Amino acid sequence: MNINPLDILKNAKMIQEQMGNFQDKLGAIKVTGTSGGGMAEVDLNGRMDVLALRISDEAMEDREMLQDLIVAAFNNAMEKVREKINSEMGGMIPGMQGLK
Repeated sequence: MNINPLDILKNAKMIQEQMGNFQDKLGAIKVTGTSGGGMAEVDLNGRMDVLALRISDEAMEDREMLQDLIVAAFNNAMEKVREKINSEMGGMIPGMQGLK
């Protein structure tokens, strides 16, 4: 089997460009996870960066509840990011369907 090093370089450049485009698209995804009926909200992008956290005054009264609300809101946002990635970009990269 003959492997042309130039073909490998061409493919590597194409893959690198596709990954750059994919990263840009991930950054453009924005979701909000909520918990406690909106007592805690977490905004994430597709790169799983936390963009914002909002906490209601009522949630500030109970530290343990607040911690649980933040975790639940973050998990809710993560699930929304996964769903959005699967629906919008799952076909771009083999194996991305069914991301958990």
